[in-house]
Amino acid sequence: MSSPRRCLFLLIAVSLVVRLAWAATLETGQDEAYHFLYTVHPDWSYFDHPPMLRYVAQAGISTFGGWLHPLSLRFGFVLMFGGATWIMFTWTARWFGEWAGFYAALALNLSAYYTAAAGAFVLPDGPLLFFALLTMWRLSEALVASPGRLVPWLWVGLACAGAMLSKYHAVFLPLGALVYILVTPSARRNLLTPGPYFAADIGLLGLVPVLIWNAQHDWASFGFQTGRAVGGRLQIGGLAVMLFGPMALLLPWIWYSLIAALIGRLRSFRTITGIERLLICQALVPLVLFGVVSCTRPILPHWPLIGFLPLFPMLGADWAARSVREPIVVRRWLNFMTASVLLIAGAFVVQARFGLIQFPFRDPCIEISGWDSVGRELQERGLIDRPNTFLFTSHWFDSGQVAFAVRNRIPVTCYRQGDARGFAYWSRPEDWVGHDGILIDTDLRDDVNTIYAPYFREVDELPSIEMTRGGRPFRTVRLYLFRDQQRPFPFAYERTPK
Repeated sequence: MSSPRRCLFLLIAVSLVVRLAWAATLETGQDEAYHFLYTVHPDWSYFDHPPMLRYVAQAGISTFGGWLHPLSLRFGFVLMFGGATWIMFTWTARWFGEWAGFYAALALNLSAYYTAAAGAFVLPDGPLLFFALLTMWRLSEALVASPGRLVPWLWVGLACAGAMLSKYHAVFLPLGALVYILVTPSARRNLLTPGPYFAADIGLLGLVPVLIWNAQHDWASFGFQTGRAVGGRLQIGGLAVMLFGPMALLLPWIWYSLIAALIGRLRSFRTITGIERLLICQALVPLVLFGVVSCTRPILPHWPLIGFLPLFPMLGADWAARSVREPIVVRRWLNFMTASVLLIAGAFVVQARFGLIQFPFRDPCIEISGWDSVGRELQERGLIDRPNTFLFTSHWFDSGQVAFAVRNRIPVTCYRQGDARGFAYWSRPEDWVGHDGILIDTDLRDDVNTIYAPYFREVDELPSIEMTRGGRPFRTVRLYLFRDQQRPFPFAYERTPK
């Protein structure tokens, strides 16, 4: 029988090959293409996210010598997921044994969102996953294994700083640790030692770039993010997303195993101590908070997933125990889960590349298909090299797709009043006066002239572009040439009056 470490190395190697193939095959998604522009506009931070996203994306592009391709853009994120797998194994093995560590790492690789979106796409969730696991691992050393020692807290601070540089969700990591300290009498003595304060000071360094950018831009990022979580009135749609979104993203069997691990420990929370109590506190803080927020505000289904991360070590322990009692059942169950993930991933790639299935509703792969064909058509028509010209769309995500499709060889912006996202800070409205703008319209709107013509001298409709995948057209994109912009289009966010 193979050792758990050999199984781990095989898992990392196979997973790495599969996700590199995935990364090389698929076109960029709409968030990924938009995040590519972070590398084009280096800054302290960004409207949407902290700057770690740019560091990882730029590292991948630099590794490939500046070659712009979905593979080079995603490369650093693929490698970070391999590191996250190793951390999950090592952390879990430290407390529950090496087989538990392997099963926890395997479950992470079999959960759709982590192994695909966070593990192979250009999203802040990849770096957050890596640094969140590292933070929780070191917290378990500082709070449970070696309370009172200063060195573990140093690592907690460094890991937390990396998480803070990755995504705002990192704030739940110190909050979960604080809740554990407050509800665990034996852990409260940590508040009388310098370690937690030392770690907090280091961790806050990860917020310095974010604070600098926000101070320079009227705290726009903080206002945008808090506005998504505060206010609203009672509604059930968000709560449904909170309950069923993670089930779909993690896949039902992984979600069920994690929830079973959570409920099983909650039933005996008063009597459990040490690592399991810490893990439950780390999980409950974000899950409860997003549960409350979802009752009054719409949330995205992946937001609560940081609350499921601390449950993986306990899932690994549960699977390891069951593998001793029912080895054949567990082996068959793992084979089913592995085959399911590979089948889903393969079907997604085939649909994205060739569009074989005609959906009666919106194609789930439509936003990750066809933009390369748009870039090629713009190149063949000579529009990319047209002097004194820029491209624009009415959606920040379409503008990101256009920018990556043309490899940023022509300026691209977003003309949407009130929601231009980062484009509102990467240029000023007056920068485009005197230039010609080519509108790439995916909405096929009839009011294009009403919206944009007042800002230009004249407009001509150009021949449309048919997006293709697998050589077959599947979506129409209209083009309009707006000549000689006369006055600024107000896409910038309003500044706070002085």
